[in-house]
Amino acid sequence: MRTFWISKGIKILLIVILAGALMSFAVMMLWNWLMPVVFNARVISFWEALGILALTKLLFGFNRGWGGKHWGHGHYYGKEKMEERLKNMSPEERESFRNEWKQRCGMWKHGNWYGEKKQEAEIKE
Repeated sequence: MRTFWISKGIKILLIVILAGALMSFAVMMLWNWLMPVVFNARVISFWEALGILALTKLLFGFNRGWGGKHWGHGHYYGKEKMEERLKNMSPEERESFRNEWKQRCGMWKHGNWYGEKKQEAEIKE
C-alpha cells in the first residue's frame, strides 16, 4: 500500500514538472516571437521564461486558474436567490414575472420558452 502512494506521488511530481516545462517553453516561444518585434525587447532563454512564469504566479496567485476570478463566480448565489424569490410568488405573479422577462430578453435559450413558442405555433396552425 505504501509503495502505491509513493509511486503515485512520483507520477504526480513528474506531471507537474512536465507541465511546468511545457508552459515555460510556451512562454519562451511566445515571448521570442512577439516581444522583439512589438516592443524591441531581447530574446529570452528557457530559464528566464520559467522565472517569468513563476513571477506571474506569485503576483497573480496560484489557485485562480488562467482567468483570475472565474466567470460566473457568485452565479449560484444569484440563482438560489432567484429561486427563493420565485418560490415565494403566487402562480399569477410567477407567470407575470416570466412574461415580463420574455418580452425583455426575447426567447430564452436554457429554459422551456423555445418549446412554448413551438407549441403555440402548432396550435395556431
